[in-house]
Amino acid sequence: MSLLRPLDPKFPIERQLAIEAAPVVLVNVFTLDKADEQSFLKIWQDDAAFMKRQPGFISTQLHRAIGDSPTYLNYAVWESTKAFVAAFTDPEFQSKLSAYPASAVAAPHLFQKVAVPDICVA
Repeated sequence: MSLLRPLDPKFPIERQLAIEAAPVVLVNVFTLDKADEQSFLKIWQDDAAFMKRQPGFISTQLHRAIGDSPTYLNYAVWESTKAFVAAFTDPEFQSKLSAYPASAVAAPHLFQKVAVPDICVA
């Protein structure tokens, strides 16, 4: 991966990783050159298969932006930040990051569900 860019520069994911929370949702927005799209998809699939085998992984879904822009959004649910950190910092996973195309920029951020009365539950 050529670059990690914070989704929220005031509170980047590196700071979020130290907060114990459960469950958590990883939202990761990827931008890349159109020419790198197929290699990105193959590498992401391999990474997702690795994550799927990790303790605390619940689910993931990849979304592509509508139109010609190869912008992707990954939504992954984890039992806790602790489980996500263990998987993300695993040396096997870390070694995979260099396989991403040089044009790929990731903007990861962790979230938790919010209850809004009469609308949704947490």
